[in-house]
Amino acid sequence: MAPTPEESPTPRPGTVYLVGSGPGDPGLITQRGYFCLQRADVVLYDYLSNPEILRFANLVADEMHCLGSHAERKIWTQDRINAEMIRHAQAGKTVVRLKSGDPTVFARAGEEIEALRANNIPFQVVPGITTALAASAYAGIPLTHSDYASAVAFVTGHEKPGKDGSAIDFGALASFPGTLVFYMGVTTAPQWSAALIEHGKSPDTPCAIVRRCSWPDQETFRCTLGEIPNLLHSGSKIRPPVITVVGEVAADRGMPNWFEERPLFGQSFLVTRPSSQAIDLHYPLAEAGAEVLLQPAIEINDPHDTQPLDEALQQLKSFDWIVFSSVNGVAYFLRRLRAIGLDYRALGHVKFGVIGTGTEAALRSFGFRADVVPEEFRAESLVDALANEVSGKRVLLPRASRGRDVLPEGLKSYGADVTEVVTYQSDDVVELSSEVQKRFATKGIDWVIVTSSAIANATVALLGEEMKKSKLVSISPITSNTLRELGFEPVVEAKTYTMQGIVDAILEHVASTAD
Repeated sequence: MAPTPEESPTPRPGTVYLVGSGPGDPGLITQRGYFCLQRADVVLYDYLSNPEILRFANLVADEMHCLGSHAERKIWTQDRINAEMIRHAQAGKTVVRLKSGDPTVFARAGEEIEALRANNIPFQVVPGITTALAASAYAGIPLTHSDYASAVAFVTGHEKPGKDGSAIDFGALASFPGTLVFYMGVTTAPQWSAALIEHGKSPDTPCAIVRRCSWPDQETFRCTLGEIPNLLHSGSKIRPPVITVVGEVAADRGMPNWFEERPLFGQSFLVTRPSSQAIDLHYPLAEAGAEVLLQPAIEINDPHDTQPLDEALQQLKSFDWIVFSSVNGVAYFLRRLRAIGLDYRALGHVKFGVIGTGTEAALRSFGFRADVVPEEFRAESLVDALANEVSGKRVLLPRASRGRDVLPEGLKSYGADVTEVVTYQSDDVVELSSEVQKRFATKGIDWVIVTSSAIANATVALLGEEMKKSKLVSISPITSNTLRELGFEPVVEAKTYTMQGIVDAILEHVASTAD
């Protein structure tokens, strides 16, 4: 007999993983950290953890909770954080407590571990890159140097409120034979800098202030210890998160700051492609130093009615050519072929025509070679390339639920018997994400990238007047013309109508307009 609710056994506690997310750059989290995120039921994350880490971790978590931010004045207390971890774990869930930097460096991991142990909750600690180490690499400030510093000390600039006395020995720190790195010391900077000087540290000691280390808007300020109170204080324009490096290694000796010297550093780009296809733009732009935000203007899904596509697939033997105009067309067509129980032998007799190297590569990824690829990546060019091939032939045209009619009409004009079939559904996104809304309302976005005429129409409908605050990048003359018809003039147009062509055009434009 099944146990009654009162007799039901208590579930075995889930494991809590205290994971370091690194200082900001999502590429700095460890593989172990990603592994833990991918199996989490619940994620409790610091607001300083980059949300890109959550987006690209393929999370299937039931719950994700940001633990508040100083800007919103809703920081969770440590007691509440402990209670939430314990509550979810006692319900048998796997919990990731995602912490900025490293969990054990000024992140109160010790208190959380004590709470977990007291409640018999299994836990693991996954280290992360702490901000001081990232500053050494990302701001060009070596923490150690064979001539200037053979030791490093990490110091908190903000001790736990209510603690009896200070654990910081400023006399020892003032005479420390190496580099000092102060964490969380913006509002208390006048006090700790004065204490160092009072105990004998020279006010001329070189210092470097690094704000939002490894983020796309990282800032580095060089100064001296005596100048610190004028730069960092409770009303300072340099807002957290900040670390301050104190010592001879912080002197500006011309060491290159590769991170801030990248060509697109300090510029923000909005990618409006569907999320599943954004990586082809996101990665190269981010590598060039850009801040990349994602806001799909359209969504790509299976067609609402798959019967016409299925019927065409069942009749593949009757077609001589299949013409693809997009990567999506290739992917959705061939996936559906397999989904209805057919295999690639059904395509053994068919020839393929495609628009663009991206579509050609997509076809190749499934094991097929394109027979015709025009030099210019336009429907008109593909029609011309097929002019002598399709007369009297049956041509299958897998396409989006909407789009230009250049291909079908052009092929028919050359004597082709054309069958069009909706292979994937293209629908407009009608609401901006809260992140992008907030960004337009505060800092704004420097560039908006538009990669098709359909996306141009959807982006204008989605962003409205906000688009006038940004510069526009267009993938092709056709997309540019659509933008102009809608009242928007692109600043950059790709010469090669691919994602890499867009990036190349942006880099060329930025280089040509640099001071």
